[in-house]
Amino acid sequence: MKSKLEYIWLDGYKPTQSLRSKTMVRSDFGGTLEECPMWSFDGSSTEQAEGSASDCLLKPVAIIPDPGRKDSYLVMTEVLNADGTAHESNGRATIEDDDDDFWFGFEQEYFLWDPVTNLPPGFPAGGYPPPQGPYYCSVGARNAYNRDLIEEHLDMCLAAGLNVEGINAEVAAGQWEFQIFAKSAKRAGDEIWLARYLLERTAEKYDLAVDWHPKPLGDTDWNGSGMHSNFSNGVMREAGDESVFTKICEEFGKNVGACIAVYGAHNEQRLTGKHETQSIDQFSYGVSDRGASIRIPVGTVEDGWKGRLEDRRPASNADPYKVAAINIKITKEALA
Repeated sequence: MKSKLEYIWLDGYKPTQSLRSKTMVRSDFGGTLEECPMWSFDGSSTEQAEGSASDCLLKPVAIIPDPGRKDSYLVMTEVLNADGTAHESNGRATIEDDDDDFWFGFEQEYFLWDPVTNLPPGFPAGGYPPPQGPYYCSVGARNAYNRDLIEEHLDMCLAAGLNVEGINAEVAAGQWEFQIFAKSAKRAGDEIWLARYLLERTAEKYDLAVDWHPKPLGDTDWNGSGMHSNFSNGVMREAGDESVFTKICEEFGKNVGACIAVYGAHNEQRLTGKHETQSIDQFSYGVSDRGASIRIPVGTVEDGWKGRLEDRRPASNADPYKVAAINIKITKEALA
């Protein structure tokens, strides 16, 4: 029997990378990562190499069943140079420490987008729907758009074994969110990228695109899209000490520039101090404060200062690998 292996990678486009993929056909494939061979591609076509030395390598790092095709698998890969070193576009390689100490939960927001009208579903041509308010966690055809696509994507993610913990309609019309949790930084990043891939491919069937831009509706009174990073390590989950969380938040306040540098392109359009954000040039933290840079969830406090923090600044187009890497680095520095 022959199987289809869809090799998925991130290209070298700047400032925001795109997903790429191509299919390998294998005989008598058992479905394990160890059976997935290294593969190559033309990096000169993806902004990752020159034509005179165009070969880049794809190193398989995660595999899941492909629920959309028979006898198929999705293979997440990272890009290497021809000599086997990490390519400069390889965000996964920036995660230096990857064990079960750091846990990550990403809240991935996005807009569905109609290529014909160049607007989200629910937006009339040349105008706007009623102001935001009724769309968040909504039900009904006046407020919720393309639920069939959203439900199909959720079912596909669950069938593939991705650890999606929930979905909901978001604050703006045509805007949605899914959440993924993993007890490993690299695994969390792998699953976000695989879920993004499945969403893009599912949306194709509905003649819709997915817009990951943090503020696709520009300077309007409509929310942007983020990818909030919920993170914890063993100390945070077990210490029961408010000072631990204060130290971490204060350390993040000393590293605003390093964070913003990897939190997604065009994020200044979203982080304005409006629409549940803190201004990009300011830093704040607070309990249950969705207008802060970092929110301390009320559950963390109620559990005796045991739990997680939520960095609300990463944009919807941010690379989860790079976000996790900086979150780990700053937290370790705070607790050193």
